[in-house]
Amino acid sequence: MVMTLSSSQEEELPQSSLAACLRAVWICFLLRITMRVLCLLAVGFLIVTDHKAFGISHPKPACRYPPSQWCRSLEIAVECKVQKQCMELSAIKPNQTVPRVALTLYYESLCPDCRYFITQQLFPTWTMLQDILSLTLVPYGNAKEILSANGPFSCQHGEPECRGNMIEACIIHLTGTSLAFQVIYCMESATNVLNAAEPCLQLYAPSVSWATVDDCVTGRLGYELMHDYAVMTRALNPAHTHVPWVTFDGEHTEENEARAMSSLFNLVCELYKVKYFCYNSTWNQLSLGNVTSANMDILSHKYPICAYLYCDW
Repeated sequence: MVMTLSSSQEEELPQSSLAACLRAVWICFLLRITMRVLCLLAVGFLIVTDHKAFGISHPKPACRYPPSQWCRSLEIAVECKVQKQCMELSAIKPNQTVPRVALTLYYESLCPDCRYFITQQLFPTWTMLQDILSLTLVPYGNAKEILSANGPFSCQHGEPECRGNMIEACIIHLTGTSLAFQVIYCMESATNVLNAAEPCLQLYAPSVSWATVDDCVTGRLGYELMHDYAVMTRALNPAHTHVPWVTFDGEHTEENEARAMSSLFNLVCELYKVKYFCYNSTWNQLSLGNVTSANMDILSHKYPICAYLYCDW
């Protein structure tokens, strides 16, 4: 027996089939979403139960202090059982009770060796270690105080250097060493130190007008500043024989100066006498010591600011 369909039945069949397919696709989509949600919930439940079963959950320390006070003192850190974490936190900060390394540079603004030392050693080291490095700049060098119609000073590299020295002296006076050193670094890095002075000042110390610096250079203040630097330079003991001339904590040695010319960063780190705390997790003990060049190598953790405040052995 052969069944035949009318033309109207033939048109309804594709439409009903399409609707059925769409419903099936939609049901499958909902089922997939539902299964994924159920799987995620099941995995989460297993992770939580496993952590609790194996004791690897992260309970809060049982102490009466809020987290903001956990590292306030050693007693609180011990009570809250976070002494190791507090030591590690302290390691990124310099020890404020330890005096900074005092570096004084006697130099000339147009001296090639001075410019090289400032740009290649001093400024990069100061940028990284300024929290433990106290810097004094003395832009005078081999200049001489004289009485002449051309001015009260003569400089090794001529009158332009005298002007450069005075510009930098005035910038130090008007802005302070920290801001002034950025301006001076900009100047000493340029091809023409004197021409770079004004744009470098505008870039790093825009609150100080060039007119103010120029008034200092051409007025009495500039000469007074240079005289003070002349007095400081003449007071050196031993007397300087060349520039750049570097002192650490007021003392000059050939060994330190030679090392400063090639590896100033490492030298400052060694000269910085920091205190360190060592926490022994095995013995649950704390010890206190001094960091010097003799025992620096035994410390296991070294930080960029040379503050070795945590070790565990």
